[in-house]
Amino acid sequence: MSLDDLTDAPRRAPEPAPTPDSTPAPAPTPASGPAPAPTPASGPAPAPTPASEPASEPASEPASEPASEPASASAPESASAPEPESASASASAPESASAPEPESASASASAPESASAPEPESASASASAPESASAPEPAPASAPAPASESGSASTPPDTAPASGSAPAPGTGGAKGWAALRPLLLRVHFYAGLLIAPVLFLAAATGLLYAGSWQAERILYSHELTVDRVGEAAVPLSTQVKAAKAAEPQGKVVGVWPAPEADATTRVIMEAPGLAEGETRTVFVDPYTAEVRGQLTTSGDALPLRAWLSEFHASLQLGEFGRNYSELAASWLWIVALGGLALWIGRRRSRKALLVVPDRKATGRRKTLSWHGSIGLWAAVGLVGLSATGLTWSKYAGENIGQLQDRLGGATPALSATLDPGAGASDGGGEHAGHIMPDGTEMTMPMPATDIGVDKAVAAARAAGVTESLRVTLPAKGKGYVVKEADKTLPVHLDSVAVDPADGRIMDELRFADYPLLAQLTRFGIDLHMGLTFGIANQLALAALAVAVMFLIVWGYRMWWMRRPTKDRALSVGRAQPRGAWRRLPVTVLLPFAAVTVVVGWFVPLLGLSLLAFLVVDGALGFATRRRAPKAA
Repeated sequence: MSLDDLTDAPRRAPEPAPTPDSTPAPAPTPASGPAPAPTPASGPAPAPTPASEPASEPASEPASEPASEPASASAPESASAPEPESASASASAPESASAPEPESASASASAPESASAPEPESASASASAPESASAPEPAPASAPAPASESGSASTPPDTAPASGSAPAPGTGGAKGWAALRPLLLRVHFYAGLLIAPVLFLAAATGLLYAGSWQAERILYSHELTVDRVGEAAVPLSTQVKAAKAAEPQGKVVGVWPAPEADATTRVIMEAPGLAEGETRTVFVDPYTAEVRGQLTTSGDALPLRAWLSEFHASLQLGEFGRNYSELAASWLWIVALGGLALWIGRRRSRKALLVVPDRKATGRRKTLSWHGSIGLWAAVGLVGLSATGLTWSKYAGENIGQLQDRLGGATPALSATLDPGAGASDGGGEHAGHIMPDGTEMTMPMPATDIGVDKAVAAARAAGVTESLRVTLPAKGKGYVVKEADKTLPVHLDSVAVDPADGRIMDELRFADYPLLAQLTRFGIDLHMGLTFGIANQLALAALAVAVMFLIVWGYRMWWMRRPTKDRALSVGRAQPRGAWRRLPVTVLLPFAAVTVVVGWFVPLLGLSLLAFLVVDGALGFATRRRAPKAA
């Protein structure tokens, strides 16, 4: 029989057949005093009268029938006497208990889920430990007596559901956290088991990307820096001419003046043979106009960081590959928040072990302690990475953008369009004869007069736009756009549009005027990319990536340690029991289901993957129920 056979198929404990020498002694009358001690041939202790406590179950009942109620509903988490693990359990020793109760030998091979309030596993746990039948469990004193052949019992009936049966949806006896915990545990288990490879890959590529900022400074130091800092820089127009001479087929579209005294100026060009989103960047010494080199770039990323960025986003598989990173971001916040809730709820009576691993623990409990405490520290960062990663994802990102627009949080745009009456010329001036990517020559209509890039930058500086400037040269009907690109706190992200005819400021946009949602989105993206706090930001990203990889390894290790003791070499860890959602009260189940549907629609890859899990899980459960009568 499988795990789900015992979870889904209702069973009733077998009744012991009476024997001549096992007839219960008659109940003593009040005048008869205490009953004599039974002889070796006598049966169990006398049955109590209906007014007394229920009799204990006969010792002959199989030990593999644990209580059917979830432990989270019956055992308080603050209990101070945890049950020791069975012979089939992990090698981890139970924490100090003043009055341990022996646990059934059919219990899980793993350590108890809670150090302070261990919960016995459901009937499904016994399926994977057949050897447990040889180690009977003493029946609890409060267990009801077995029913008679006619279905009646001499003691008050037990209202708990039969072992292995699942209550009807919304009718579970457990309430609050006790009802929600088994469902969270199952979701966390399956999400970790099935999505973890994608998360591990995203963390590994993210770790490489976090280190790329410093790596490119070393690898491309010749292009990025000058040999000697001069007294004054030559005009930008002179530097642009030097760049055009080095790349004669390129069309200049932008100039990034040197942001620091020892840095080079970047002249951005479009050139034939480049992929979409790529440009040719020529690096010029601002003091001598000497060309230091040229590289194919993507935005501000040099070749190494551009490749690693695309590898992190799509595994270099193009548009289709972006689904992997969106899937990882879609599930990361669920795994992080679910694990955080399970860990805090489990350790409520032992606050000190929330934030530091338990050094005295061994075996699976030690792994769980590291998994939980490190996960607690990383949870906020992981949720932040998930949220910011989704903002520029393909499907969820589109929904987030639409929601942001409806809430009035769209990022404002700078207008660089010239007035209709402004004079223009088709000659193109110094920009005439530029080469298109297909190799053909074009003539770009330009304003009748052009003040040049130096005067445009001077006008922008006079307007207060001064830090880490990036200049976009005029196109047809457009003016110069000069914007700041300093994304390290305190940020400088103001921008202005300059009329190429007379240097007039046509429009300006201050970051302080952004809507709050737009500012938060900008901060979130820059944090995700490692820009906001510089190298400290990049180290934090690297630490989060390493934490994710260790959390996944620890999670798989705990699952592996849940293997049954028999034939462990051929076994894998057991899954969490099915049917946890049936224990939820309807007041929790309906809102939970509604929120799940809304989030699944808003984050499509999350919704589709969750739906696939439910379909497969339902099919397996249906097949298990059909096999149950044959297996029985």
